[in-house]
Amino acid sequence: MQFNIENSLGFLVNRTNKKMKNEFLQNLKPYDVTPEQWALLNRLWEEEGISSKELAELTCKDQPNIARILDKLEKKELIFRRPNPSDNRSFLLYLTDRGRELEEKLIPLALSTLEKALEGIEKEQVEELKLLLNRIYANLE
Repeated sequence: MQFNIENSLGFLVNRTNKKMKNEFLQNLKPYDVTPEQWALLNRLWEEEGISSKELAELTCKDQPNIARILDKLEKKELIFRRPNPSDNRSFLLYLTDRGRELEEKLIPLALSTLEKALEGIEKEQVEELKLLLNRIYANLE
């Protein structure tokens, strides 16, 4: 039995993710935001006042990674933390005005990166791909 890694699903998904991430990184550079920071900001644009634990679950990242990214976002004055009234050991996360203002600039960048990546691919094919990737993910749960 042979295994060709270059044609394996895991390799192809990882390679595509890396290429899309690098493309997005280049688009984000003028705003001094990384794709990892973007992911957290994007979730906070949807819902502020959540804990870092909730943010980690929503973004599929581990706690140490989340803490590191949040520290950078706080230093850039894009977010701030407030003590959690129901749990003194944790903090709730909020966007600063500067963090909120980035939404209208960065969302179009994300959409244009995605548009470039999906050029020549039908909407139905994209939906089928999402369905299949979610099914693979569920199979591994």
